[in-house]
Amino acid sequence: MTAPPAPASSTAATQPPAPRPAARGGSLHRFANPGRFLRLSGKVMPWLWGLSALVLAVGIPWALVASPPDWQQGETVRIMYVHVPMAWLAMAGYASLAVASATALIWRHPLADLFARELSPVGAAVTALCLATGSLWGRPMWGTWWVWDARLTSVLVLFFLWVGHAALVRAFDEDERGARAGAILALIGAVNLPVVKFSVDFFNTLHQPASVARLGAPGLHVDLLYPLLACALGFTLLFASLVLGRTRAAVMEKRIRQLQLAQARRRDSEAA
Repeated sequence: MTAPPAPASSTAATQPPAPRPAARGGSLHRFANPGRFLRLSGKVMPWLWGLSALVLAVGIPWALVASPPDWQQGETVRIMYVHVPMAWLAMAGYASLAVASATALIWRHPLADLFARELSPVGAAVTALCLATGSLWGRPMWGTWWVWDARLTSVLVLFFLWVGHAALVRAFDEDERGARAGAILALIGAVNLPVVKFSVDFFNTLHQPASVARLGAPGLHVDLLYPLLACALGFTLLFASLVLGRTRAAVMEKRIRQLQLAQARRRDSEAA
């Protein structure tokens, strides 16, 4: 006597489910959930603030007090410990803005728009500090506060791009339209980054060429180079802490607005 055949439902149950199609944007959307972002950033934020404070507490006294004066520039060289990190952050920050804008346009990543929106005011402040400290450094070295050479002019254009992005994303009643316009501006403005980087190599300018990031050995003595790198690391960590904190605040503000809107709609439906 043979056993009865298994029911069709049990046979189907043994088959693995069909794989779901990959979400647009791949693994990027793992971090698109606001709750997941708030949890992860909440764990990272204390470490960022603590590391930035620790590195700056070591780097700034090392640069402004313990490091020796330059044999040509004297004590004026200490402006470098703020000016150079600000210049690096202005360019690296704008490159991050361009990447976030491309991510928002291509994959519609919701956090990319908020990140770009909160990054631009910090980037504008950093670029303003770069221009201000460069002007202070240029007065005793060049005999003037400002010259319209390629490097200074391209950095000024970079500052206007930062300010323009910060204003444009906030100029529309609909956040999505403002984010889209700001992303397009950021991508167009990225063309200026190679001009800023290579202006001292391709044009006749008063600004000195690269002394750290160049082929071969750096042009700075280690007594100046190491405190400069310490300050650059500290300011980079501080920059990241500020941007991440602003993005967290923007995410929480958006969630609060959504909850308020949902409550208002619920009250309207109950009143009707």
